[in-house]
Amino acid sequence: MKSPRVLKTETLYRGRALALRLDDVEYAPGRSTRLEIVEHAEAVVVLPLDEDQNIWFVRQYRHAAGRDLLELPAGILPAGESPVDGARRELQEETGMTAAALDHLLSFWLAPGYSTEYMHVFQATQLSPAPLAQDEDEVLTVEKVPLAQALALALAGGQACDAKTSLALLAAARRHGW
Repeated sequence: MKSPRVLKTETLYRGRALALRLDDVEYAPGRSTRLEIVEHAEAVVVLPLDEDQNIWFVRQYRHAAGRDLLELPAGILPAGESPVDGARRELQEETGMTAAALDHLLSFWLAPGYSTEYMHVFQATQLSPAPLAQDEDEVLTVEKVPLAQALALALAGGQACDAKTSLALLAAARRHGW
């Protein structure tokens, strides 16, 4: 299939975390449309699993959802940072832990219909304390949840209902036969 041709791109907004652009795209001669695209940096998600089979989550208020959510540690990759380095940094910033083993589980487009965000999921094991200052705009608490309960949350929605957390948990479960 031939790739569509971008006729025009216009950036409407550029903020700290994202930009919004309008693309006029021609799919075939005489057949074009205008697409709204959210430009977003690549991101990482970390599934920290300790020796007692607990998953380490962060609870934080998400204004767009209007409530606190229980999520896996995650964050954007600054330009030039590799996904594995970003995963190590986010794990330290958000949980105060480091991992002796960090394994890539999967990567995926978060919402390819309107966003450029591509996420990399890592499982972190052999955890040990190594605090790193949290980002100034984050107010979160760390919660350990037993593995079986975490998987139930991923399937039931509710507290851990964001896509990245559920997908990471289900990918790890499939890989490890949980």
